[in-house]
Amino acid sequence: MSDGCGTYAHWPLHVWAPDADLVRALNELADVEATLVTSDGELPPDAGNVEVLVPGFSIERVRECIAANPKLRVIQTMSAGVDYLEGEVPETVRLCDARGVHDVTVAEWVLAGILAERRELPRFARQQAAGTWEGGGAAGELFGSRVLIVGHGSIGEAVEKRLAPFEVTVTRVARTAREGVHATSELPVLLAEADIVVVLVPLTSSTRGLVDKDFLAAMPDGALLVNAARGPVADTDALVSELQSGRLRAVLDVTDPEPLPAGHPLWSAPGLLLTPHIGGNTTGFPARMIRFISDQVERFRDGNALENVVSGDY
Repeated sequence: MSDGCGTYAHWPLHVWAPDADLVRALNELADVEATLVTSDGELPPDAGNVEVLVPGFSIERVRECIAANPKLRVIQTMSAGVDYLEGEVPETVRLCDARGVHDVTVAEWVLAGILAERRELPRFARQQAAGTWEGGGAAGELFGSRVLIVGHGSIGEAVEKRLAPFEVTVTRVARTAREGVHATSELPVLLAEADIVVVLVPLTSSTRGLVDKDFLAAMPDGALLVNAARGPVADTDALVSELQSGRLRAVLDVTDPEPLPAGHPLWSAPGLLLTPHIGGNTTGFPARMIRFISDQVERFRDGNALENVVSGDY
């Protein structure tokens, strides 16, 4: 059997994974032997024979796993982003992300965040906790808004699908232009026409700091920034400045730094709804993750083309 990175004929196919349910599912596959790997302690006894690694622990542990397995050929992440593995993957190993697995979870978080912000639900939650009843002025609404999706991949498509019932106008942006999708080079013009900007780009050398002072300044007064990508995609100081001025509002699931330390100005920034990087964490996610990775392992076992192979500055 050929894996595209060399030929091997030893069985079973050894896989290391950090999730017990995933390990059980993989062990139900023919000619596959999966072993649970935790974040610490000794490496499992099958070290040296592993062809597929599913990382889910510290980068130090990932390095240890890679070094212990010269036969390693595939690293399959459970995340859509693989920025944390930059510079860590040997040339003989193919890196695959979990694009598609997180579409439902992140898209629902984006929609929930937008609706919560527009209808001022955080304010009413604070009032409930304080035992006060204050209606206040009229809240905003999502209906008819102009939404700019920056990073229109599979998650962006899922977000757009869920926005459709609200009769919004969606403008799509990706790294390069294609039919119906604008290039990031057009952002200075597109941002000025957006009520809501949803950021879904992967963290790469070209997107780090993309949401900078100029990006934010181009957004209209009262616009909403939603970041479900990675914290370093945004310039935190520039964002804090805009929030403190009251000119923009934001919904963030990611920050830079992360976790956000005590006393950081984002904690008290006005107009901000903040969640601790939980956009992809739902009860339905594990089943989708297990199904995708099991299918991926079967593809590799059978010598078929892998999905979601990462190449270049993805």
